[in-house]
Amino acid sequence: MSIREQAQTFVSAAERERTILRNVYLWMTMGLAITGVVAMYVAGNPALLRSIIGNRLLFFGLIIGELVLVMSLSRRIMAMTPTAATLSFAGYSVLNGLTLSVVFVAYTGTSIAQAFFVAAGTFAALSVYAVTTKRELGGMGQYLFAGLIGIIIASVINMFLRSSSLDYLISFVGVFLFMGLTAYDTQMIKRMSDQMSGNVGEGDFIRMSILGALRLYLDFINLFLFLLRFLGRRD
Repeated sequence: MSIREQAQTFVSAAERERTILRNVYLWMTMGLAITGVVAMYVAGNPALLRSIIGNRLLFFGLIIGELVLVMSLSRRIMAMTPTAATLSFAGYSVLNGLTLSVVFVAYTGTSIAQAFFVAAGTFAALSVYAVTTKRELGGMGQYLFAGLIGIIIASVINMFLRSSSLDYLISFVGVFLFMGLTAYDTQMIKRMSDQMSGNVGEGDFIRMSILGALRLYLDFINLFLFLLRFLGRRD
């Protein structure tokens, strides 16, 4: 085999490895790592933690910033430059880390670790199932979206009712809802990856990867938080 043929073989093998699905998991892992590092740093800095918890204007400003970024990424990412999409995703991960630092005040470190590993194991199992199953999960989408709207409405209502029973029900439904969303989103991303990985330019490849990573990132974070409400022990 000539050097040229060897080079072409190497490039072909690299292209087969270069898939949107694989890149989605790399971006998601990076986002989770940023969020975790920021959350632990803030939790270990009492003055900074007090400034976030004690200043309601700042705390809600961070939440609004998160919403603006996630909506912008979800709706406009294909119009962004790859650099802007990357910075927006990283910025969202940082903001989420700042707001999630409060769980270190509400729950013990052991229970946070337990909920994280349960969430990670569940997420991994559902991802493998979604990638390997021959079952079509697309029909779940409308029901999962309806469930998500229901969870949001119930959570807002319970902010006023403060019902422990309703809170338990919301947590129970939330776990299964985001388990379903994890499987559904993973299969949708795999389908997109199979169809488009070799047919898009570098810019679109990055943007699609970040968009998929954002969806799975949100699924994982919410699954973790709902599990924490079940498994978490307060100080």
